[in-house]
Amino acid sequence: MNTDQDSVIQTAKKYYDSHDAHTFYCTVWGGEDLHLGIYRRPEDTIFKASRRTVERMASYSRNLKNKGSTAKVLDLGSGIGGTARHLARTCGCRVVALNLSESENNRHRKMNQEQGLDNLIEVVDGNFERIPYEDQTFDVVWSQDAFLHSPDRKQVLKEAVRVLKSGGELIFTDPMQTEDAYAEYLDPILKRIHLSSLATPSFYRLTAEELGLKLKAFENLQVHLTNHYAKVLEDTLRLEEELYRKNVSQEYLERMKQGLNNWSKGGRYGHLTWGIFCFEKQ
Repeated sequence: MNTDQDSVIQTAKKYYDSHDAHTFYCTVWGGEDLHLGIYRRPEDTIFKASRRTVERMASYSRNLKNKGSTAKVLDLGSGIGGTARHLARTCGCRVVALNLSESENNRHRKMNQEQGLDNLIEVVDGNFERIPYEDQTFDVVWSQDAFLHSPDRKQVLKEAVRVLKSGGELIFTDPMQTEDAYAEYLDPILKRIHLSSLATPSFYRLTAEELGLKLKAFENLQVHLTNHYAKVLEDTLRLEEELYRKNVSQEYLERMKQGLNNWSKGGRYGHLTWGIFCFEKQ
């Protein structure tokens, strides 16, 4: 990995380990999940919508259905572990949760203990460009809205394929730019997350197929990206005083509000998209 790639990874780690970011996500995002949600009603909470995403993704997995408690799952960019706990609780499977942020990982371990699931979940400090496991270890590699933070997404997919067993599944979501996105909508978002581009749906499909995966399903959920960031902005404004009491800085919140507006606007005008991919290793 080159110096520029290491710099991007360390920038992401520093951000998610910061008091401002960690407190914001744990307060506003619902306390369990840190990813995008599927909204069915305007009154849906972020927690409910986010959990609906996990359930929808799990419905695509043949291995989770058929192997149940014998399935071994790797969750890449696992955040504070809401998905890992849900899968362990509902399927009885063992989950390895690989994540860059030490702050998130410490909270994840604590919540696993509190919910009596630490015997099924192993939380590992690390990044998904260099997965610290042997070839053909996992039945399912899972990720939610994390691959966008990598400066080398092809390497991430290579690593996911490497650690999957034959017949294993790669199931993930990621915010993406559309194939014909306008730079004026993307540039403010990319500047904030310190990247030069987002992936496109065709990039993930073609790269995965090049690496020996077969596309089993892609569900385009673009409308929910717009809904989600609008909802997070609404809740940020509603919880602003609580966030200040928790010592989240005004500078951070102002940047966050602008960023959320940019994400929502990019989705509304067709420059950003989001969806569920399910691939199978041949």
